[in-house]
Amino acid sequence: MPLGTWLRAGTSAAALVLGMAGTATAAPAPAGTASTAQAAVVTLRYDDSRAAGWESAIAAGVASWNANVSSVRLVEAAPGSAAEIVIVATTGWPQATLGPVRPGRQVRVELGSQAVDQGYNKTRIAAHELGHSLGLPDTKPGPCSQLMSGSSAGTACTNAAPNTTERSRVQSTYASALAALAPTNGRTLVDAP
Repeated sequence: MPLGTWLRAGTSAAALVLGMAGTATAAPAPAGTASTAQAAVVTLRYDDSRAAGWESAIAAGVASWNANVSSVRLVEAAPGSAAEIVIVATTGWPQATLGPVRPGRQVRVELGSQAVDQGYNKTRIAAHELGHSLGLPDTKPGPCSQLMSGSSAGTACTNAAPNTTERSRVQSTYASALAALAPTNGRTLVDAP
């Protein structure tokens, strides 16, 4: 075979290999797209260092929200660092600042022992108050299936998971880039019956 034929065949083979290599490196692009989508998740830090006795209820409430919405993620703040959600234990009724809280801003959640003393579930209380921080108002009176029905569902209710409507509202609140500019409501909601 003449040298020119070998060169053309080698060039064609090299072009084929390079073309396939280009295709192979292009395949991971959707993963980059997923990373961009993941980067759009709003991360809110919480500080529960002044909520002694509520740690496991707070962890369960946070886990419930993190399992049910994907546009916002609650994470524990490093000791001494700033947090958007400050959680404290009190002797009164549970209450919280109505959000939605935004990164760099701050709301307060008070987990009151008075509700626990009357028989209300700690995990439900924590998840409910975090719901206020995420922008959900009370839906009283309401059934146990509505997390935001709070104390109106009664002391036997232990549901700490948001329902479809509650999940959808939080999801859409934090999914929009424009939502990051919206102010926190700032109104404090007291959850006494």
